[in-house]
Amino acid sequence: MSADRNRAGLARWHAYMEHPSVEGLHALLADDAVFHSPVVHTPQAGRDKVFAYLWAAAHVFGNGTFRYLREFVDDSGAVLEFAAEFEGITVNGIDMIAWNDEGLITDFKVMVRPLKAVNLLHQMMGAQLSRVRS
Repeated sequence: MSADRNRAGLARWHAYMEHPSVEGLHALLADDAVFHSPVVHTPQAGRDKVFAYLWAAAHVFGNGTFRYLREFVDDSGAVLEFAAEFEGITVNGIDMIAWNDEGLITDFKVMVRPLKAVNLLHQMMGAQLSRVRS
């Protein structure tokens, strides 16, 4: 694994975050990508499932308050700390991302705090996922 490869993958992720698009997100994901949700017990495996979660998150977090605060990159991937606000609740969390040799995301794990934020995001993501899947 290479920190340089991960930095390149991270640059593509940031470019996508500045201009989210269906095509842009699909282009970032490996076929065997896995998503780890802060509220779903089992990992969600496969490009289509990961896409659904990340696309829903783009809509939920797209309220203008989302920002990355810090990031750490090494040979195994990247950890990005973020903050956002919903209904007066400050959400704090991390995205943990790993890439394959082709620079595609293979693993995406989200952790969120505090509990009030987890509960609110659970509701908001559930509603958005219902729309994405419809």
